Amino acid sequence: MPVIAPVDCDAFVVKTAFLRNTAAFACGDGSVRLIGDGETVARPHKGGLLAAAVSPDGSRIVTGGDDGRVVGVSADGSLSEIASRPRKWIDMVAVAAQGAVAFASGRTAWVVQEGGREKEYTLPRAVGGIAFAPRGLRLAVARYDGVSLFWVNVDSPEQDLSWKGAHTGILFSPDGKYIVTTMQENALHGWRLADQQDMRMTGYPTKVKSMDWSAKGRYLATSGANAAVLWPFHGKSGPMGQQPLQLGVRSDTIVSVVACHPKEEVIAIGYQDGMVLAVRFEDNAEVLLRRPGEGPVSALAWDARGERLAFGTEAGEAGIISLGE
Repeated sequence: MPVIAPVDCDAFVVKTAFLRNTAAFACGDGSVRLIGDGETVARPHKGGLLAAAVSPDGSRIVTGGDDGRVVGVSADGSLSEIASRPRKWIDMVAVAAQGAVAFASGRTAWVVQEGGREKEYTLPRAVGGIAFAPRGLRLAVARYDGVSLFWVNVDSPEQDLSWKGAHTGILFSPDGKYIVTTMQENALHGWRLADQQDMRMTGYPTKVKSMDWSAKGRYLATSGANAAVLWPFHGKSGPMGQQPLQLGVRSDTIVSVVACHPKEEVIAIGYQDGMVLAVRFEDNAEVLLRRPGEGPVSALAWDARGERLAFGTEAGEAGIISLGE
């Protein structure tokens, strides 16, 4: 049976992650709580913490705040300032495989390489989301009417992917062949990069705010409906002409966060009422991991082995769920 070890956050949980064996909870009050052999509270921001992303190697979590700072937080609680933009709210961050960090505020996005070299990208409209390609060589910036693609190591013109409307979040597929954005309307949009073929995914009752790829990149899991909606990407045309899986269907609430298991075709689903389920793709078998609580689930993250799941809610409830055999 799943066992929950509660974590006292007392603030909106922006992001959960595992820094190898240490669970990290990035909270809106500017703190990061680190639960390993003991508990450490790091304070990377004097004001509010607005965004966080974990490095692909699991060595640190990078946070952005309303104090204009971008800070790396290690498992032992040590802090390293990556950048500072006084009087700007840093509400988007991303970390590349080779260590580069991207962040954004307003109409500007920046990339800081590991050696400290910076590049700045100014867009005509506000940045909606940022993401690195799997190898970290390209940065994708979601914006109004599409996506801008930049090579981060060379100076070259941006590549434009156009689709009318406001694009508010963005992901590359694990193989780098696709880009998918969330939109201000209740839909996703995608592009196959080889030929810029458009893909439109609709039918959601609310906005999609959470996306995650399954272990082998076969499915893209999304929130925004009364079930986790998983679009198949294992065909030549991505999800076009295929029906998505719908897992963890509930009639009385909406999925707020999704997190795919790192090794198996299993998904953790967080709901607006605070419930957390684990569901298997193959047969829709469900395991209740947490009963409803005081607020919507705002963050979920598996450890590398897929044996523990860290969760957090908008009401500041949080914990580590250990899955029994």
